[in-house]
Amino acid sequence: MDGLYVEGITKTYGSVTVVNGVSFHAAQGKILGLLGPNGAGKTTILRMIMGITAPDRGSVVFRQGSSQMEGIPFRDIGYLPEERGLYREARVLNILLFLAGLKDVPKQEAKERALMWLRKFGLEEYAQKKVEQLSKGMAQKVQFAAAVLHKPKFVVLDEPFSGLDPVSQEQFKAEIRALASSGAAVLLSSHQMNIVEELCDEIFLIYKGREVVKGDLQSIKARYGSFRIDISCAGDSNLPIDTEQVEALEKLDQGRYRYILREGVPPLEFVRTLPADLEIHALSISRPSLHDIFVRVAQGGASHAEHLEDRPLGNLA
Repeated sequence: MDGLYVEGITKTYGSVTVVNGVSFHAAQGKILGLLGPNGAGKTTILRMIMGITAPDRGSVVFRQGSSQMEGIPFRDIGYLPEERGLYREARVLNILLFLAGLKDVPKQEAKERALMWLRKFGLEEYAQKKVEQLSKGMAQKVQFAAAVLHKPKFVVLDEPFSGLDPVSQEQFKAEIRALASSGAAVLLSSHQMNIVEELCDEIFLIYKGREVVKGDLQSIKARYGSFRIDISCAGDSNLPIDTEQVEALEKLDQGRYRYILREGVPPLEFVRTLPADLEIHALSISRPSLHDIFVRVAQGGASHAEHLEDRPLGNLA
């Protein structure tokens, strides 16, 4: 299968192993979310993929059709680093043309593509402005354009939504989806869990340099999070707690409660145990969000081989 293959990479600085035997596959036509708390090793992984630093062990392989490359196919990869690197004194159009030239895009074609991206982001009037005259969000759009202007087959995006307003975030999401739809393998690292949950086809979560969770979002939620039942009911009811089925009961606000079921308890089976005379205004069934799973891993360091730790039943007082 085409895409980016990271195979058993390890990186040690002194006595500290920053990345420990990490393996994953970013398939072409898909968006893979690389997640982890601060210090988990995400940036080191991205730098090894980009060839900025070399792994002590393991390999990074790019596959397209019958070809396989160990090393970075610079003409076919687009990289948006977390640390922005545009030349502040350069004019916007000139810097886009310069960076496209490094990817061997013919000058006239590069100019047409650059102006297209500037129009798309509402920045055409800034083509001859210096980068230092742009707002943070504007500069982020220019750097995004620079990363994808040459139509890369592999795209690495490190915190691409930083500094963007909600409208610009929607633009970026649409463009990232378009990159995947065009056949690119997209590797996305971001702390904005709601965006990752909305965008990514698969998730790879690391903690202290090791893999802890990977797979598609629904399978991750099914494996690492029991069901939640949110109930709105009349008055400030004294809701029952069946400790065999319920891990926790939380009071959200007046008349609203959340049951967190124990692992393996079917939600409809639990709902049937609620008192027949309970006046329910609304009831919803959900899995925990990616944000909740991320926080649990960041706080507890749960591994893929462990169950999430038990939580005590909530106190309604």
